[in-house]
Amino acid sequence: MIKRPPSKEKLPESPYFYIKEHYPEKIMDYIALYQPVDNKGVYHHYDVFRHRVSKELDVDLAWALTKLARSRTAQPLLWLDDPIQKCTYSPTNIIQKATTLVDQNTTTAALEWTVNKLGEEQHFHYLFNDLVEDESISSSQLEGAATTTRAAKDMLKRKREPRNSDEKMIVGNFKMMRFAWENRSSAITPVLIKELHRIGVDGIDNDRYAPGSFRISNDVVVEDRDGEIVHQPPKSDGIDLRFVMLCDWINTDHDDINSSNYIHPLIKAICIHFAIGYEHPFKDGNGRTARALFYWFMFKKDYGAFRYISISNLLKEAATQYGKSYLYTETDEMDMTYFIDYQCSIIMRAVTAFKSHCQKAISDIEGFNNWLWAKGIYGKLSDKQKTVFQVAKSGLSKKFTITNVKENLGCSYNTAASALNGLVDLNLFEKEKFGKEWIYSLRDKQEIQKNWIS
Repeated sequence: MIKRPPSKEKLPESPYFYIKEHYPEKIMDYIALYQPVDNKGVYHHYDVFRHRVSKELDVDLAWALTKLARSRTAQPLLWLDDPIQKCTYSPTNIIQKATTLVDQNTTTAALEWTVNKLGEEQHFHYLFNDLVEDESISSSQLEGAATTTRAAKDMLKRKREPRNSDEKMIVGNFKMMRFAWENRSSAITPVLIKELHRIGVDGIDNDRYAPGSFRISNDVVVEDRDGEIVHQPPKSDGIDLRFVMLCDWINTDHDDINSSNYIHPLIKAICIHFAIGYEHPFKDGNGRTARALFYWFMFKKDYGAFRYISISNLLKEAATQYGKSYLYTETDEMDMTYFIDYQCSIIMRAVTAFKSHCQKAISDIEGFNNWLWAKGIYGKLSDKQKTVFQVAKSGLSKKFTITNVKENLGCSYNTAASALNGLVDLNLFEKEKFGKEWIYSLRDKQEIQKNWIS
């Protein structure tokens, strides 16, 4: 269990003067702790902080100084809970770095630059189409879906009907993400939040989820792996009013950088994520709804690259820390720095991976085009064949079907079949029958070179 910080009542109102009076010989040791973060820039919760203070010092006094320093940098965010509490955060180095990285690499303008470097929009969408599915799959796996990523991708690409509840969860999440994208221009309302939830969970187990309806009881809790209750959401009474207030806050413009109420869109999106998880307004499916609303807000604020960036893929690798970041905030006077800082660390990794992905794609395309020209193959390929061949060469997709190519390239079935069979005729692809369907794949590079040399 997490060790809660000492209550305000147990700490001196003026820790500096208290220490000066009672521990004058150690005042410099205590003063060194008068900062929001440690010497490595980490914003520790009391649960960790208490183990990092010298045994010669009183932990609670040291904590009182750290809290005082944090109060000097704390910025207001939103109001949550019942009775209502003000949520705050302190900008850490990680938070500041994440906002800069997001601004530089994930805006729609930055995405358009990448598209131009790749040469054509259709090529970009084929190369990155797999990434659109990643968040839907990873978010489901974070919630316990046992389906493998490979099987899930195959289901979504073939538009196969889900066979069990795990697959239904993935399809539901995919629909949620699509709904978030399509409704990015809409103002948020409790009705829209309910509709997002309904789209995501309808048909999985309606008794368990109550699709599109706020809970009307107080038996919804968050438990750890041992079955211990770690979070008791606010009571269901008043939930409608609280969500009207939450939606009003979300719809309020905080984008004016000159305003005293300025909140960076990334920080605000993370707050929305936290608020849904904290309120737990639905019987089940709260986590995936919270993450979908994070994406909805990023889409709304014109960070279009987030269509191709999955945070759940990284959250599921450290699910325990994800849960702790919620609890740290709840147990420390709704200081959301813990949650925001952790989410920003995840987002930085996800954006960096996306950036590397783009750079590799651009490099591969440039190298591929040079190779095509040098071998005289370039003129033999149609634009659609160049796209499919580059996707295969990049390794983003290893298996292709006529239907898959038809949907990704937005062409007719016959055109897709002609493109794939033409690649086979040129000894670049091979094909084999799988059931009633032909599966196409890229030949080994050495085999391709050998075929073209001969």
